[in-house]
Amino acid sequence: MKKICVFAGSNFGANSQFKTNARELGEVLVEKGMELVYGGSNTGLMGEVANRVLELGGKVTGVMPKGLFRGEIVHKGLTQLIEVDDMHQRKATMSELADGYIALPGGFGTLEELFEVICWAQIGIHQKPIGIFNIDQYYTPLLQAMRHMVEAGFVKTSHQKLFLAGSDAAQLVEAMLNYQPPILEKKWDEVK
Repeated sequence: MKKICVFAGSNFGANSQFKTNARELGEVLVEKGMELVYGGSNTGLMGEVANRVLELGGKVTGVMPKGLFRGEIVHKGLTQLIEVDDMHQRKATMSELADGYIALPGGFGTLEELFEVICWAQIGIHQKPIGIFNIDQYYTPLLQAMRHMVEAGFVKTSHQKLFLAGSDAAQLVEAMLNYQPPILEKKWDEVK
């Protein structure tokens, strides 16, 4: 893995640990010689992880739709900024550039990006590692809901191996480096 796409909130959230661990992730990426690919914003956790990578001399590529957000401020100090037409192109471009994905805490947009890459892995579009950075149990309710999806018969058990979850940045990245795509059960039940 040379380039990691990070999905993250454009706000800092209510817990200072989110910001601390976003910076920690940036440190781990630089230590491992990995480039950061992300949404291109200077705000929130998005900006925090990018700033830390840049402070340590790492490379950062931002992908931002032209004129789409007034609240998200384009980061002016990136190694590369790619401007695209819309959100669909933003996500497609980030995915094309990335060798893996990590979701930091965030809101609806972060969850949408995370679930899209999980769905893409589920149907065979990619076999890249997907990490869920579960800072201070932020994603624990979501992980429980995902287990409930299996119990309710909407997700196959093997499909939960499409992503890794962890609360330590270095351990999560190491697990992603050692990731082997699972052999998946057939997604769809037999038509009766």
